[in-house]
Amino acid sequence: MGLGMGLNLLLLLAMVSTNILSLYHLSSSIQAGKPTTPPPVPDHLLHQLTTIRATINHLRSTATPTPATATATTTAPSDLLLYSHISPIGSACHRHPDLLHRYMNYTPYSLCPSDLPLAESLLLRGCHPLPRRRCFSPSPSSSQLGPNDLKALSSSSNNFFSFTSELDLTIPQLLQIAKSSSSLLRLALDIGAGSGTFAAQVKPYNVTVLSTTMNLGFPFNEAAAMRGVVPLHIPLQQRLPILDGVVDLVRCGHAVNRWIPVVELEFLLYDVDRVLRGGGYLWLDRFFSKGVDLEKTYAPLIGKLGYKRVKWATATKTDSNGFNKNGEVYLTALLQKPAALVRPPKS
Repeated sequence: MGLGMGLNLLLLLAMVSTNILSLYHLSSSIQAGKPTTPPPVPDHLLHQLTTIRATINHLRSTATPTPATATATTTAPSDLLLYSHISPIGSACHRHPDLLHRYMNYTPYSLCPSDLPLAESLLLRGCHPLPRRRCFSPSPSSSQLGPNDLKALSSSSNNFFSFTSELDLTIPQLLQIAKSSSSLLRLALDIGAGSGTFAAQVKPYNVTVLSTTMNLGFPFNEAAAMRGVVPLHIPLQQRLPILDGVVDLVRCGHAVNRWIPVVELEFLLYDVDRVLRGGGYLWLDRFFSKGVDLEKTYAPLIGKLGYKRVKWATATKTDSNGFNKNGEVYLTALLQKPAALVRPPKS
């Protein structure tokens, strides 16, 4: 029984006892037929009332604060507080009323405003607003991509078939690794997929790839769609819209790197673990960070998954002039999720 219920019960008991005493005195007066001095209250009743009053006073002094006070003194679990700030849920919208007001300021029953950058600003801040339900989506008559853009996309397609360093993992190598372990690749997810190059190149091998991508100044989603790739317009912190344990391969492209806060990266990795089936693969394709951070932070973070290392290659990251800034390194890792349902935690 809770403390509040116990206190209410004691108050009720005190009220009943008081009423009993009043009836006792009243009945004594009526029986006498004249107002006389009531007989003394029995000692055992006085003792009970004294005990009840003392208990009530003690409970009042130690009672739990009211809900209004409790909100100021009670601390929620740290993980819950953190998740409420970075998770892409609707409640995050209230922290950005200016952006949300601009997004929802449109003329009903007309064309919707063409302001994708504004929508992506909300998405990146964890606010997924409801769609504009009373305006018509504009249908552009021509593609936003020019001839040069399409040529650039075509020239980048050879990246997954050439092997120039240990950081490379070609599509034929990937398929051979899966075949050697009797693991089929049928359904894959490409996180931070850009224009969907990986999905387009692996499609002839009967592998269906869903690609998460944002535009961020370039029509990556449109480019992926033109190549016959399914683009998922979601940010990195979005919970993957996929059922548990159904994906054979998850690839994390260049968008997944040290710029992501460590806690968000951890959430991402565990969501990847959620959608991967037992025996499936996680491919970190050229994840870059400082060398010291890879050793002290990211390698242990990845190791907590308990995956088998099929490939783990590192190399110095250099810019276009051949210089290494801030001691950064690349990591290419292919990791296989254990088939067992329960895995011991990694220290």
